[in-house]
Amino acid sequence: MRHALLVFAAAFLLVPAPAAAAGARSAIFYYPWYGVPAHDGAYQHWQQNGARPPRSISSAYFPARGIYSCSDRLVLAAQMAEIRAAGVDQVVVSWWGRASAEDARLAGVVAAARRQGLSVAAHVEPYGGRTAATVEADVAYLRGFGMRDVYVYGPQDVPVDEWAALNDRLAGVRVFVQTALVGYGAAGRFDGVYTYDILSYGGGMLGRYCDQARAAGLLCAPSVGPGYDARRAVGDPRVKRRQDGRTYDSMWRAAVRARADVVTITSYNEWHEGTQIEPARARVGADGRQYRGYDGAWGKRGAEAERAYLDRTAFWTARLRTRS
Repeated sequence: MRHALLVFAAAFLLVPAPAAAAGARSAIFYYPWYGVPAHDGAYQHWQQNGARPPRSISSAYFPARGIYSCSDRLVLAAQMAEIRAAGVDQVVVSWWGRASAEDARLAGVVAAARRQGLSVAAHVEPYGGRTAATVEADVAYLRGFGMRDVYVYGPQDVPVDEWAALNDRLAGVRVFVQTALVGYGAAGRFDGVYTYDILSYGGGMLGRYCDQARAAGLLCAPSVGPGYDARRAVGDPRVKRRQDGRTYDSMWRAAVRARADVVTITSYNEWHEGTQIEPARARVGADGRQYRGYDGAWGKRGAEAERAYLDRTAFWTARLRTRS
């Protein structure tokens, strides 16, 4: 679903490194696109690839809180409390342009996050008709929600010189671009780079990535995650196994060693791709389909395992706060 590989190569610019990222040391990607009939009139996003909620959903895992709506204020409050308890500083909300379902829920997500003392950023997705001009208008709109960080996913739909001209005009906001090519980020005059894709880009490249970003004068916000399994959502045969938490630890360890300015976490609740750390519970669906939980992660079982990845995130965010 989200793994278009960048093929643009540009030599990165040797300019002074920016100041360390202010405020957020860790950020987590959040998806406000889930809906249920009681709140939204229909199931939204749980039903991809032929799934038939509530009998089945398009994920290899099942939420411990059940199928939910991101319009539900009680759900949002609980989710933001979990993120805060995990020591994460910032919620990066997937946003698909004005008048999208995600835009309709944005104010509620922002309010719930702010009540927990979390900052909020936007993950500007490649919505139909996205251009440099529309993103400029988007940034002005998003700043009305108090956002000062914007993450641009899939930048290939806009020529890099147009990104550069836009970023030269913007003030009072930091713009991060999703790319593994630091030269692309420098050529587009972005403030920072992030990877998002934890399947293609593992911990082994993060040290080099952040070294290149610093040399290019960019902030480095590499992405870490627990694993990947999108077979039920989109039929992608590729799988990155969680290995009882070892995959997550390995990526976090690499990001810390790379001296990342911000560690971005893929993801809180991208259930389709199996990158989520939101609590999960093993179960058998009404149609007989098996769903995994997190049993075995760091030796935990049952109810304790449901929150295993949130608890481990708290361990790693504490390391970020205390590192020299």
